Amino acid sequence: MGNSDVIVRDIEELQELKRMRDEIDAAIEAASDKVKADLGTTETGTFGPYKVTWKEVTSTRLDTVALRKTMPADVLAPFMRTSTSRPLKIT
Repeated sequence: MGNSDVIVRDIEELQELKRMRDEIDAAIEAASDKVKADLGTTETGTFGPYKVTWKEVTSTRLDTVALRKTMPADVLAPFMRTSTSRPLKIT
């Protein structure tokens, strides 16, 4: 393990970058909302050099919660996949 002061500095830099990312994400979301408001109910359009589409998309996904409630575990076992991770948590 490295020098404690170096690790603290690196953690502080990481925290600051995450804060900046959160601010940027909020600004992106706000700008996106403005464009959506400008479009109203329009699904496609060309505005200057930009072609914009904002269409409804429907997708179908497997409801794993309902599946687990209705099917026995031994039936589901062959389809289960285990993964391992090592998340970094800083509190």
